Amino acid sequence: MKNEERRQQTIRKLLDATKELLQDKSCHVVTLKDIMDKTELSKGAIFHYVKSKDEIFTWILQERLEEINQRFMKEVEQSGSRFDEPMQAISNSLRTLEDPQEVTNKILMYLLGKEEDPLIAEALRGFKDRSVQLAKQWIMTGQQHGVIRPSIDADQTSELFVLLSFGLRVGSTICSAPASFGSGELSSFMAKMLKNESLKN
Repeated sequence: MKNEERRQQTIRKLLDATKELLQDKSCHVVTLKDIMDKTELSKGAIFHYVKSKDEIFTWILQERLEEINQRFMKEVEQSGSRFDEPMQAISNSLRTLEDPQEVTNKILMYLLGKEEDPLIAEALRGFKDRSVQLAKQWIMTGQQHGVIRPSIDADQTSELFVLLSFGLRVGSTICSAPASFGSGELSSFMAKMLKNESLKN
């Protein structure tokens, strides 16, 4: 087996095992020993590719972003110059932000509590920057297909949407009561703003 293939298989094992562990445990409780036991990988094999469990957590965050982007681009390819199908892919991803037990929400809240660690801070910046980059890419793709008004500032709007999604994520984690502005309202707000419809309706 080639080194790169072995690396990819090991990382896949680490990601899948960690996500499975986080279904039942918090980020604070999961240990590298748990991950070792789950993957049946040795400590040396794990540390050859990763420095800590926190690094695996950051990989899971980035992986989720890329999965959402793949679903969006697939809908764009299949729907052509239509707005609703690609927007639905984004709306579906927004729903997961309201679930405090969803793995990536657990990870983000955990990492936000460790932002004083330079490596964690860098990873969080990278996650936020990539989120904005993809949101901008989605907006520009819609503009190129003529389904999003060209007057929309892709830079500012992508920043706004990411800030709102982060707020929804944090709010859902710290407050158990149903919010009057949830993923459905955020999705509707985004769609109306992009299509220049009245935000009052």
